[in-house]
Amino acid sequence: MRINRWRGEGSAREQETDNDPTRRTFLKLSAATMAAPWLPGAAPADAAEWVTGPQPIFPPSPPTRPWMEELPAAIVPVGHVEVLTPAPTLEPNIDAGEAGRDAHQRYEELSGVLGDPEFYELFVRENAKWITHPDLPEQRVWSYRGGNADATVPATIFAHYGQPVICRIHNELPRNHVGFGTPEISTHLHNAHTPSESDGFPGDYYSANEAGPTVDRSGSRQGCGTFKDHFYPNIYAGYDELQNGIGDYREALGTLFYHDHTLDFTAPNVYRGLIGFYLLFDHIDSGDERDPSPEALRLPSHPYDYPLAFGDRRFSPLPDGQLFYDQFHAEGVLGDKVVINGKIEPVLRVAARKYRLRLLNSGPSRFYDFYLVNAGNVVQRFTYIANDGNLLPEALFNRTHVRLGVAERADIVVDFSQYPIGTELYLTNRLRQESTRKPKDSRAPGTRVMKFIVDRHPPEQDLSQVPRFLRPLPDLPSPEELEKLPVRRWEFDRRNGLWQVNRRLVDVHRPMARVRQGSAEIWEFASTGGGWSHPIHTHFEEGIMLRKLVDGIEVPIPLHERGRKDSFVLDQTMTMVVFFRFRDFKGKYAMHCHNVIHEDHAMMVRWDLEERDEDDEEEKS
Repeated sequence: MRINRWRGEGSAREQETDNDPTRRTFLKLSAATMAAPWLPGAAPADAAEWVTGPQPIFPPSPPTRPWMEELPAAIVPVGHVEVLTPAPTLEPNIDAGEAGRDAHQRYEELSGVLGDPEFYELFVRENAKWITHPDLPEQRVWSYRGGNADATVPATIFAHYGQPVICRIHNELPRNHVGFGTPEISTHLHNAHTPSESDGFPGDYYSANEAGPTVDRSGSRQGCGTFKDHFYPNIYAGYDELQNGIGDYREALGTLFYHDHTLDFTAPNVYRGLIGFYLLFDHIDSGDERDPSPEALRLPSHPYDYPLAFGDRRFSPLPDGQLFYDQFHAEGVLGDKVVINGKIEPVLRVAARKYRLRLLNSGPSRFYDFYLVNAGNVVQRFTYIANDGNLLPEALFNRTHVRLGVAERADIVVDFSQYPIGTELYLTNRLRQESTRKPKDSRAPGTRVMKFIVDRHPPEQDLSQVPRFLRPLPDLPSPEELEKLPVRRWEFDRRNGLWQVNRRLVDVHRPMARVRQGSAEIWEFASTGGGWSHPIHTHFEEGIMLRKLVDGIEVPIPLHERGRKDSFVLDQTMTMVVFFRFRDFKGKYAMHCHNVIHEDHAMMVRWDLEERDEDDEEEKS
């Protein structure tokens, strides 16, 4: 039978019951104390009213001189390690200090088909002497660091389809840390086709002294641990369906990133620096511009393949000048500085040849509309090849700008060979934004956030190319088949000062949807108004947008959004109709607003992917 609207399980009263009252009580009661020094007047006596009240006003960050910091000419990726000590185990190695988790799904099966996994280690550490800009004092930041000391920031892993990975992530954050955030972690590889125990579910956070509410507590350490092994199979979606030992190459991802996803504290932990890149390659997008295979696209490759993470930040007035974040207010903090790979207004020196620039909006709240301009603010053109983690079906040539909501990515190719040596170019953000709620309009000339200097000729001939056709899309069901699919509607709204999905707050213990493994569904993402923009992200699977409506009227889907996506930006009266398939693994996953301030204040749901019989009774609204 067809299901037109699934609202999930449990009553509204049950869903609004907090799953961890101690943590949320702490957030609310601490709000006035932490934020009062920053506000023009004293905080209201009713702290709860202040928490859900209007957008707070904070002093601007201290001024900084542009172009004082240089990014490295090429990134240095995290190197893999030959041995992990202790050796990885199928079940969590509690005795060795691993945090609680479920057993790795299909590990022995997939390793038997694909070969032994490659090993990586990441260490989550505090750096109290990070230089964001020379006009500011040293900052106390958190970051993922690889075992090789020369790996650049943010830590970047190069991985390949068909080569499984075990990534051991150590939590070395100080227990009695100073400032905002929390020293527990749960690392999410956004948006990998990954078994749920390695997905970084928000309730699966861990440290040596605390474990999240959804962590397996059966061991002697009650789920606590100093590290956790993540199994990334690096298979395409559709592995079971095709029975070809790898999955559907049309489902490949390329530009992935990972970040902390700790329940209630995703925004402050990411704000302090907990993000990194995970770049996936295959026979088409091989990461080798000299690849002789006729299937290879030969896109610009390392060291001319450069990931750039953009994040909005705010700093306290001098002489303090420290990174500031108010983790207690439901509106959060809109940064008035843009950090790029950890630096404010940096310079990147480039060779006169083609570069693949992977642009990531790492959040927490600011949207961007990027233009590349010369010194006279004349707009330059480039080629748009990928949206989110996915190569587009066809390259979009002669583009002038890229708009990114939080968590959205865009890969662009810029041909610097068309410029004389010594040319200076600028990446400019033209999108105005005055609150965490939504951006305003795009206006020239905008704000210059990054400088490129063409300062040399490449040491060898540029053999890279950008063909018209990139990666084909997987086949969609026919219109008749689409009409028969179940439809779930998810409404994102704010009520009584709280961010909600289908009028409910997140409960990490109860799924709001149960999805049958191997099924396909249509999900409607809807914003019912209120003046907010919500970038919606569903873990685990990519979706293809079928329709976009504004005020109930269908509008064209932009060319760059016609491929596969994992983040869907809803404006205030918009509905998006998205086709999803659910395959290969099972377990608990999340769907949430990736304006992570909204996520931390309960705009998130748990959904479960389950093995179910065809004749199981389905839940109705």
